[in-house]
Amino acid sequence: GYSNPKIICHFSPQSPFWRLNGLSEEDVNSIMARTVCAKSAFELWGHGRTHSELRNSLLKYPTENMSPFLQKDSTYKINVYTFNKTLEFEDRIKKIDAMEYLSFEGRVNLRNPKHIFCLLEDYGTDPNDIPDEPLYIYFGRWIADGQRELIRSHSVKKRHFIGNTSMDAGLSFIMANHARVKAHDLVYDPFVGTGSLLVACSHFGAYVCGTDIDYNTIHGIGKASRKNQKWRGPDENIRANLRQYGSEKLYVDVLVSDASKPIWRDGVLFDTIITDPPYGIRESTRRTGSQKDSVNSVKPSEDYHVPVSMAYHLSDIFTDLLNFSAHHLVIGGRLVYWLPIYRPEYCEEMVPLNACLRLVSNCEQTLSSHTSRRLITMEKIKEPEETDVLAHLSDPHFSPYQGHNAFREKYFSGISKRTLTGKEETNKMAANGGE
Repeated sequence: GYSNPKIICHFSPQSPFWRLNGLSEEDVNSIMARTVCAKSAFELWGHGRTHSELRNSLLKYPTENMSPFLQKDSTYKINVYTFNKTLEFEDRIKKIDAMEYLSFEGRVNLRNPKHIFCLLEDYGTDPNDIPDEPLYIYFGRWIADGQRELIRSHSVKKRHFIGNTSMDAGLSFIMANHARVKAHDLVYDPFVGTGSLLVACSHFGAYVCGTDIDYNTIHGIGKASRKNQKWRGPDENIRANLRQYGSEKLYVDVLVSDASKPIWRDGVLFDTIITDPPYGIRESTRRTGSQKDSVNSVKPSEDYHVPVSMAYHLSDIFTDLLNFSAHHLVIGGRLVYWLPIYRPEYCEEMVPLNACLRLVSNCEQTLSSHTSRRLITMEKIKEPEETDVLAHLSDPHFSPYQGHNAFREKYFSGISKRTLTGKEETNKMAANGGE
C-alpha cells in the first residue's frame, strides 16, 4: 500500500535483490514492519560485479555517512549471505577479513552488536548452474527484517480450524497489506469460510466479522478437512482460530447469511471488505432462492419455509460484491478480493468496475498453465448516487463480464486436455514398443 513518486527502483526478474533510491530509514522500517514478501532491508554502502568493484564503490561512499557506525565505543558484526550457494565457514571468514580496508574501530560482538553489516552475494537463480564467483555483490548496514516469520507461525497446517479452501497464511497477510488494515478498523469478509483472512487482519489490530452461506462451516460442525480426522471437534471454529493467535478480543462475530441478500442496515459500516469468493471448483457457487424461482418445485408446507438452492453466477457475485462495497465502505476504505481468470482469454476489461470504486492494483497469481487469479484492490472514492445506476446501465465498462460464469468449465477442460495429451503420449510410446 506504500507509494512514493520519488522512489527509483532498480529491479531485475533474474535477481532476488532490489535497489531502491528515495526511501528514508523511517519509510523502510514502516514497510518492513508489515511486509511478508521482503526478507531484509539494508542501507547500501557499496556494490559491484566483483570484489574489486565492490571495494572501489565502498571507498567512494561518503565518510560522513559511514563514521557514525564505525566509532570506537560501538560494537558490530558482519554477516555473509549468499543466494543460490552455500559457503563453508572458512570461506565466509576469508571474505570478511578481505574487507579490512573499511575502518571499523569498534569491537566485534557476535551475540548482541549495536550495528550489523552484511555482505550479500548473488549467484543467480539456476541451482543446476551455480557459478564459482558471484554474479553481483552488495555490502551495507542492516536496517530491519520483514515479517516472513508470520508465514510459518500462522501456517494453515498448524491452524486449529481449517477447511478445503482455507487461504494460505502468506497470501492472507498480503491481502491485509493491500487493504491497509490497521488497528481499530472494522473488517468484513462476506465469504468468510474458516476465517483465514480474519486471522490476518486481526493480527494488525482490526476488529473482524464475516458471513457465509455454509451453516456447517460457520458453526464448526460436520466433516473435517484434516487428514485422518473424520468429524470436526467441539471447539473447531473461527473464534478458536483467533484465540489460538491471541486476538479473540477482536472477534466481533460471524453469521450464516447469503451474500446475495441484503442483511445490513443502510449506510457506511466497514473500513475494509476483504474476501475470496467461491470459484465453483472446490466449493459451490450457490445462493438461496424462493419457491417461485424453482419451476419444478413442490408446494411447501405452510408450517415452514424451505429455501431453494440456486446457481450464483460468478459475474453476479462480483457485481453484488462491488455494489455492496460501494454502499458499505467508508470513503477511502478498500475492497480486496480474488478474481479467477482463464488465462488465454484474459484482458483488463474483464475486471469488474464500479463508479464509486477506484482500481488501485491488479496482481496475478498463476494457478496453472491456463488459469490464474488476480488480486484486485479497489478504493472507495465517493458515495453512490442515483445517477450511478443510469451510468452503469448505459456504460459497457460497468456491465458484468459474463465470461466469468464459464470459469469452472474452462478450468476442468484444461485438465481434461492435459490428461488426454498424457494418454496420447502413453499410447504413442506403447505403439513404438515403449522406447
